[in-house]
Amino acid sequence: MKKKNVLFTVGFALVAIAYFAYIEVYKITIGGWMGAILLFAGYYNLHKQMLADKKGLIKFVSWICLFVLLIGNAKLFEPPTIQIKAVENANPKVTDVVSVEQGDLTGVYNADESVEVYAGIPYAKPPVGDLRWREPQPAEAWDGVKACDTFAPMSMQSPNSPIYEVGSKIIGYHDYKFTFEDNYKEAASEDSLYLNVWAPADVKPGDDLPVVVYYHGGSLTTGQPYYEAYNGETFAKNGVIFITVGYRLGVFGYLATDELAAESKNHTTGNYGLLDQIEALRWVNENVAQFGGDTDNITIAGESAGASSVNALCVSPLAKGMFKNVIAESSGITPKVPYHTFRTYDEAIETGNEVMEEMGCENMEEMRNLSAEELLKTKTSNGSMTVDGYAITEQPYLTYEKGENNEQALLNGYNADEAYVFMMFSNHSKADTYVEDLKEIAGDYNEELAKMYPATDDDIAKANIYELYGVAWFDYSHHTWSDYLAAQDKDVYLYYFNKENGGIGPWHSGEMAYAYGNLDMDSGNYDEVDKQVSDTMVAYWTNFAKTGNPNASNLPKWERYNENPNKILEFNDKISMIDNKYTKTFAVFDKYMDGLVK
Repeated sequence: MKKKNVLFTVGFALVAIAYFAYIEVYKITIGGWMGAILLFAGYYNLHKQMLADKKGLIKFVSWICLFVLLIGNAKLFEPPTIQIKAVENANPKVTDVVSVEQGDLTGVYNADESVEVYAGIPYAKPPVGDLRWREPQPAEAWDGVKACDTFAPMSMQSPNSPIYEVGSKIIGYHDYKFTFEDNYKEAASEDSLYLNVWAPADVKPGDDLPVVVYYHGGSLTTGQPYYEAYNGETFAKNGVIFITVGYRLGVFGYLATDELAAESKNHTTGNYGLLDQIEALRWVNENVAQFGGDTDNITIAGESAGASSVNALCVSPLAKGMFKNVIAESSGITPKVPYHTFRTYDEAIETGNEVMEEMGCENMEEMRNLSAEELLKTKTSNGSMTVDGYAITEQPYLTYEKGENNEQALLNGYNADEAYVFMMFSNHSKADTYVEDLKEIAGDYNEELAKMYPATDDDIAKANIYELYGVAWFDYSHHTWSDYLAAQDKDVYLYYFNKENGGIGPWHSGEMAYAYGNLDMDSGNYDEVDKQVSDTMVAYWTNFAKTGNPNASNLPKWERYNENPNKILEFNDKISMIDNKYTKTFAVFDKYMDGLVK
């Protein structure tokens, strides 16, 4: 074979591989794959028949033509934007009619007809137009019977890069699958104030089943209420009404300005997403009995920013009496100066002013006239709640010190490698900067912390940093939260998730699929031991939702934090109480926090 033919074949193969990788990553539909095959086959034959001996300019032009056609092919077959169906089974059976305060609705049954799913129930008016950055308003009534068989769009958020999505599945979750079944984009909209209900089949008003209202995580800037890790089918099969909630995110949910505060009858700004969560909880209290739920036994739950939100509901006077108990995973805002998802009012206003300047707007009328897509371009961070004097009236820890918090019992905990995914691309991995790097989480107590966790080389420094940032950002909030509740003689159960698997293991969010009974056993990431751990966690979580106590005679004893705060329940291959290895570390953070509020 001539050298130039070898070069062409290699170049052609590389271009083809790159293009097919592109259309797979960007979820181009099957028509695009067929078009690509035809284009490459046609060009290859054209080259063999007519172009092989032509001069360079003709070949160059032919390549340009191929690239233009390939770009056009990808554009023509871009993935559609869709809303996700409530159940995966085709032509699902429709439920009986349920009557809520806004009107009549129906849901659908899952595949084995053991669970009823009601998706996309509006709990507030769409926060669009003049209602952007205002307190949520009650949902309007509708005529006829509303078919609630499809999840509403996720709240407006900047989409992750498709390359990031694929990379996380390959590197983190180890479960990337080549399939044409996911060639779509999930819809996002400002019109996203909807909730979803999973209930046991044939449940009826008066059954008085326990209720869990779950708030998703995502740093208050991303996420959706229908993610498979916290699908509610398993809880419903275990006799619990499970509800997930969409709420405003990012600049739409947490923007704060003086003008917005002035125009509000409640003088509130900066907590619109939190107010959405409270409005959803109000709706649940008024309507969940129609789904067979007990309004006197509502547990609120969340993970990451969802747990921070749940913690905020515990200190909000607006949520008092709306729930009983709390499940919180991997976050909270009880430290005297929370590490994340919380900011001072002055900081919130300053960021709001930066957004207005960035958008070239002088008032809120101009801001409300901007498109949602334009607002998403902001470079500021708007993923934090604040003390607005209405939804949150003071620093959360002060409410706990006064004993005015709302929850009666708490199941909470954290994972072994909470910060790993957040620290992967940080520069905090050198022994010679190690002590200085600890100032970010411990201030002047950095040297004391460094003596407890010495780092003699870069590898140890990196490992320690990963661990200690996780302890500060996530674990410490559960230490303070548990201490406050125990001091009030309210039942507290604390866990430590340390279960390795073929996926993300005990990284941040790694426990969710276990706790809510949604392990993908077909992925190859989990084995029978994982299933047993998941079954046990589901039993604890659902027992807690039913009684405020996770224990049962057939489960390992989960001791109350109240009796021995130095013990913690470990979820690993073996489930048992162990010594909490961070007790002394928490004491350092206690001193650091005390110094911040002197």
